[in-house]
Formats: sequence, structure tokens, C-alpha cells
Amino acid sequence: MASEPPAAREDGERGSAVVDFVMVSMLIVALLLAVLQVAVYAHVRNVVTASAQEGARFAANADVDSSLGAARTVEVVARATTERTAEGLACTSAEETDPSGLTLVVVECSGSVPSLISALGNLLPLEVTGRAVKEGA
Repeated sequence: MASEPPAAREDGERGSAVVDFVMVSMLIVALLLAVLQVAVYAHVRNVVTASAQEGARFAANADVDSSLGAARTVEVVARATTERTAEGLACTSAEETDPSGLTLVVVECSGSVPSLISALGNLLPLEVTGRAVKEGA
């Protein structure tokens, strides 16, 4: 029984460490991008929510038309994030009456959050609402 020399047995595994490193690295990078995308989504959602609330408070002033809340919201989002994010939003502003009889200004925004990989486009939907009590004239 002739056994193979040690060098011949190791040739079958030659280069496998490089392949393992590349596959594990790609998995780690994909995981990192996914975590970053979740962080970006949470940040943009919080910014748009705060901006919708700010737009509703602005439009709730006694000397301001209620329809100006949507424009104010988009303006605040553009300053806080990017123009691209603000352009991806569709905001509306209107008055409504709650069950207790108060007049509320409601700003609703919908759109999507840009992805980190621009080739994927805007995949994550976003819908937020901001409300404020309208001041008496």
C-alpha cells in the first residue's frame, strides 16, 4: 500500500481559503448594507414624521392658510435630508374636525425611501401623518 506524499494530499485544498474568505466577506458586506439600509429608513422616517408635525403646526397658525402645511413639510425634509428624498414625497394638507369639535390641520406624506444601492431604486414605502390644532382666527 503506497500512500501519497504529503504535498499531493494538500493540493486538493489549495486556494480554498481564498474562496472561503471571498464568500464570507460578501456575506458580511451584504449584512452590513442591510443594517445600514434599516438605519437610513428609520432616520428618514423620523425626519419626515417630525417635518409633517412641523408643517401641521405651521399651518395651524391663525394667520396661515392650512394648505401651506404640505409645502412647509417638503421644505423641512429637503433641508434635513436631501432634495432627492423631498422630491420623492407627496404631501397634502387639509383641515378636519375631530370628535370633540376641534379643528385640526392634518399633513399626510407618502413616498419611498431611497436605497443605498441606487440601482435598486426606491423600494421602501413611507407614509406619515402630522396633526395640530388650528388656532382661532
